[in-house]
Amino acid sequence: MERRYKVLFKQLSTYREETLSLIKDITDEEAERIPTGFSNNIRWNLGHIYLDQYLWIESVTKEKSFQTKVFNTWFGFGTGPENFTDSTPNFFELKELLHRQPIQIKEKYMDRLEEEFEPTEMGMYTIEQVLIRTIYHEGLHAGAIQYLKRFL
Repeated sequence: MERRYKVLFKQLSTYREETLSLIKDITDEEAERIPTGFSNNIRWNLGHIYLDQYLWIESVTKEKSFQTKVFNTWFGFGTGPENFTDSTPNFFELKELLHRQPIQIKEKYMDRLEEEFEPTEMGMYTIEQVLIRTIYHEGLHAGAIQYLKRFL
């Protein structure tokens, strides 16, 4: 594996573990709570982080996935906890999905990181580029989770 890809996947895993460490002391009840003045809760932010990586991979590859179709109805842009159904992954399930996601992405896309596709609206044209973007996005939502925790 090329050195830069080792770094990329190390970052994906490390930042994901940092996100998960933010919620290690959060209860199921706290993950569901929406503090006054907020539109989402910790559970929604976790599902959105999970969805985002697959959405951006899909946006560049144009390959539809089960994750984006189903998760977009619960955790996509403009959604909120009011969109949750009995089928929506609970807090525990989301933590498990998030924990496994970097490994699954590495297994599925490692050999395709440099494959070139039509550019996205942001000019990204490789899976490597969109994964870098998702690290930034995850950091934004990790900050939102920290902020939500203050108001629980």
